[in-house]
Amino acid sequence: MWSEKEQQELNQILKQYPDKRSAILPALYLAQREKNWLDDDDIAAVAEALEVSVTHVHSIIGFYTLFRKQPAGKYVVQVCTDLPCALRGAEDFYKRLCQRMGLGPEGGTTPDGLFTVEEVVCIAACDKAPCLQINLEYYENLTDEQIDNIIARLRKEAEGQSNSVTSSKVAE
Repeated sequence: MWSEKEQQELNQILKQYPDKRSAILPALYLAQREKNWLDDDDIAAVAEALEVSVTHVHSIIGFYTLFRKQPAGKYVVQVCTDLPCALRGAEDFYKRLCQRMGLGPEGGTTPDGLFTVEEVVCIAACDKAPCLQINLEYYENLTDEQIDNIIARLRKEAEGQSNSVTSSKVAE
């Protein structure tokens, strides 16, 4: 499952931990990095590399919201709608964001596959709601205009990345 480059990265990660089982979070992150989700083969590869059970790996994935077992967009937008954030308007902010992105009230992945929008409970910024994280980058005290600008910037970045990949393939 691991590419040669990923295996080298995994070996470097494992050198940092006296007990390889402690490397489970960085190993999962590495396994998920390319396609932004983990399939059964990825999970089995992590379990084998760290000498833990597949069940143990599943329990870690189930606890941390940044790991996913289903396909997701390139950018995972997690909006906190826990009670303190809801009191600061996060639920309505979430609903408006979903609507503007062409999604139903439960969120999901945009038709272009670029964004997955979901509600989460607590990202530790209750006093700065509405708040969200996009692939580990935090945004706080958001307005609709600010999130629209962030989404537009990410769309532009993704477009630039796909154009550079296309250009490099044409050059080959």
